[in-house]
Order: sequence, then C-alpha cells, then structure tokens
Amino acid sequence: MAAAAATRRISSFLSRSLAFSPSFLLSRGRISGVGRVVSCYSTAAAIENPATPAVQVNCTQLFINGNFVDSASGKTFPTYDPRTGDVIAHVAEADAEDIDRAVSAARKAFDEGPWPRMTAYERSMVLFRFADLLDKHAEEIAILEAWDSGKPYEQAANIELPAISRLIRYYAGWADKIHGLTVPADSPHHVQTIHEPIGVAGQIIPWNFPLLMFSWKIAPALACGNTVVLKTAEQTPLSALYAVKLLHEAGLPPGVLNVVSGFGPTAGSALCSHMQVDKLAFTGSTETGKRILELAARSNLKPVTLELGGKSPFIVCKDADIDKAVELAHFALFFNQGQCCCAGSRTYVHESVYDEFVEKAKARALNRRVGDPFIAGIEQGPQVDSEQFEKILRYIRSGTESGATLEAGGERLGSKGYYIQPTVFSNVQDDMLIAKDEIFGPVQSILKFKDIDEVIRRANGSGYGLAAGVFTQDIDTANTLSRALKAGTVWVNCYNVFDAAVPFGGYKLSGQGREKGVYGLSNYLQVKAVVTPLKNAAWM
Repeated sequence: MAAAAATRRISSFLSRSLAFSPSFLLSRGRISGVGRVVSCYSTAAAIENPATPAVQVNCTQLFINGNFVDSASGKTFPTYDPRTGDVIAHVAEADAEDIDRAVSAARKAFDEGPWPRMTAYERSMVLFRFADLLDKHAEEIAILEAWDSGKPYEQAANIELPAISRLIRYYAGWADKIHGLTVPADSPHHVQTIHEPIGVAGQIIPWNFPLLMFSWKIAPALACGNTVVLKTAEQTPLSALYAVKLLHEAGLPPGVLNVVSGFGPTAGSALCSHMQVDKLAFTGSTETGKRILELAARSNLKPVTLELGGKSPFIVCKDADIDKAVELAHFALFFNQGQCCCAGSRTYVHESVYDEFVEKAKARALNRRVGDPFIAGIEQGPQVDSEQFEKILRYIRSGTESGATLEAGGERLGSKGYYIQPTVFSNVQDDMLIAKDEIFGPVQSILKFKDIDEVIRRANGSGYGLAAGVFTQDIDTANTLSRALKAGTVWVNCYNVFDAAVPFGGYKLSGQGREKGVYGLSNYLQVKAVVTPLKNAAWM
C-alpha cells in the first residue's frame, strides 16, 4: 500500500513543486524490445538542461542532543548535484570535537535518559510514528535523495522510501519481543539470560543508498534501546539530516540519535576510536572496513559489524530463458547506476548460449534510458561525484587495454555532470581488473564457462562473498549452486530482492555480521546470564 501511495503522489508533487511542463514528464516504463538497438541515447538533451528541484534545503547543520548546531570549528563543506557538479548546499563539517560532543550526548542519554528505561512498547510507538512521518514526507525526501545522489527520483520514491518505512515498522514490531531464556542447569540454580542494549552505537553509512542505509543502521539499534551517533557520507548528507528531524517530531528523546556529517579521516576516525562508543557498524569499502577494525581494536575493543564490498557472480546456465536472463542480469548490474555493493558484476554465461546472450545484453544496454533523474521513465542517472566518475572511466579503459571486447558504451554521456554510457564487455577473463575489482559503476563484464564445477570454482575464486545470482530452470542445478557458492545471499531466478526480514551480509572480504531481520538485533544486544541458587526446589 505504501508503494502504491507513493506512486499516486509522484505526478502531483512534481507538477506542484517543480513547475515542469507536461512534456517534461515522459511516459513511464522502460523501452520495450530487448533486440532493438537505438543509435543514440534519446534523453541526452535533458542532461544538458536539468530541471531545478523546488525544495528547500534547510537541514544542513549537525544534529546533536536534539538540536541542529554548527560545527565547533564553524567549517562547512559543499554537497554537489551530480547532474551538473554545482553546489546544492554547504553542510556543517564535524571534526573530533564535534564527535566528542555527540558521543557525550549519546552517553548521557543512555546512562541517564529515558530511552533505555521506557517500556519497549513505548519505544516501538516512537518508531511507528516515525514511519508514518516518513510516508507523509516521502516526496520531499525522495527529491532530496535523487538530487544529492543522482539516482532516479522514481526509484527513490517508489522503491526505496516504501522499503525504508517498512523496515522501520518491522523493527518497531520487534521492540517488545526481545527477551532472554530460562536455562535448565545441572545444579540447583535458576538460570536466566537477559538481552540488554549494548550502549552507544557509532554508525557510518555510505553514499549509494543514504537513507536506506540510515534505516538499516538506526532501526535495530533504537528498537533494542541503544543510543546512536551516526556519520553520513560526505557526498550525500541531506536525507539523513532531514529524517532525524522527523524522528524527533515522532517523540525521540534528545541525545538518543545524533547525526553528524564530515570526512572519514577526521570525523570517522574520531568516532571509531572513541572510548565511550560501545559498538560500531559500517557499510562501505573493504579497505575502510579494515581500518575501522583496527581503530576499534586499538581503542576499547568495541565489536564491529561490517557490510563491505562485493564482486558478485551472476550465473546463466545453459537451460536459461535467455531473454529473461538478459533482463535480470541487466538489472543486477545496472541498478542504481551500478553503484551497489551486491551488483551482479561478473556475468558468467554458459558457452552454448554465450553469443546470443552477449548480443541481447548489448542491445539492452543501448536501450537503457539515461538522463536527468527527475524525468519519468529514466533508468539511470549520473554517478555520485567526479571521483567515482573518473574511477569508472579508468576501469573501462583498463578493460579495453587488457583485451576484453567493448560491445557497448565506454564513454561519458553529455558534457555536463557525471553521466556514463551503460557499458558492456565480452570476452572477459578472470584475471582482468574489470573481473576482479569492485568497479561500482555501469560496467557489465560477461564471462564464458563450460560446466557447473568450473563456474563454482571461478565464482568462489574472488576474495569477496557478498551475493550471487543463479539463473536456471533445473532445481538440482539451483540447489547445487546455492549451496556451493560462498556468498551471504544467493538469489535464484531473481536478483536484488530485499525484505526487512531477510538478513544481509557477506563472507570473506565482504564483511562480518548480518543486518536486517532478527539477525540484525543481535548486533545491538549484550547477553547476560543471571544465576540464582534454588533452595528446596519442588522440581529442577
């Protein structure tokens, strides 16, 4: 119902707030016909003349102890529009002193405040009210998210915002169902376990799904009764700063959730090293994750949950429906401009259907609608910033230089902003950088395999293990692959299916711990055993 409501609100909000002409809102839906090739990207003109979102950016300060405040230094940094490279707003830049202020507020709120002491039902009602406010303000939030990150507005409004409010409600429902056990002992003792909030949680979120990752982090932590200091990504701070305001409107006490914006070497390192932080959770690159583990160990040995990089295999078996497989593989890689940690970025295709698959994958990429993310029907907006843009283009050049066949794309699109043509490589080998490294962009690498044993070995040969996709009509093949692949999630005949109740996390270099579902609660709970002698017990 939330998704349907968001869909109904789109046209009214855009026409009311953005003052576009009717022709600006193109018809919805993707271009049909996988085999049809277009000679150029029909939306290129809109890239040069992007719309101006008519929303006010009011939340740009740090949020500490229930109030928006300037940074101690008074410094700010710009957040940019990926469509143009222009500045959207200047945001307060936190450093170590600000982190200390935020942690002190969270510490006091946990040690002395009402949040961990109120009933779990009362905590759940705050979260339920927050979800209602997210639904009420979904259009404004979706515009901020699209503007700051470059993702299509329709994706933010129709997919991400409903998923966010659903996840908040999921954990609101869990708040009063967290309990321990009564444990039988061999001796005459009564033994019970108590699940207690862990304390002050430090959380760092990435730029690719800013508000979605905000919800994945704060919802289980708050449901368990913890307090939080959350650092946004410096590229995309706006939606989290807006959302924390709504959470306090919902009744969250001061100091329970503090949101700061800043850079990793300053604000991030200070948060990870702080002796009054009891827990860390991070989503981002593997290299940064290693650094966070080191800082946690060197400080107070705080536990760390990490959701890190991936190089996920998408395996197309010889019995696959090729048209469906092409579409699913396209979605697995290109969704969110390819900026997904779990993107199906190694497309393994059986040799008997390889050539057909490559031709249709090329045609689908050429038909992908790229342009201003505020145009209806756009599938791909710009990359998040100039650094990511240049990195992707370097990988594309590497693919060509290493001998892969460039089937489609390979260049920037337009002269303004950070748009990249949907790119497809064939004849990719496992030792090429485009098959090994996490590109985090719209670059599909298609590899050929001969049999199941070979593809299992090659798929598991990566240091990453976040996700995998299997496309087959044979249940035995699906079972064999899903059990053999070393990945935290295996999608069979689907991809990027996320649900509030389904855990997500990786093997190997893709991280440790799980987020979402009941598993996500354990990240924010301590288990205490309480043992009491029994005298003259009627039973044991």
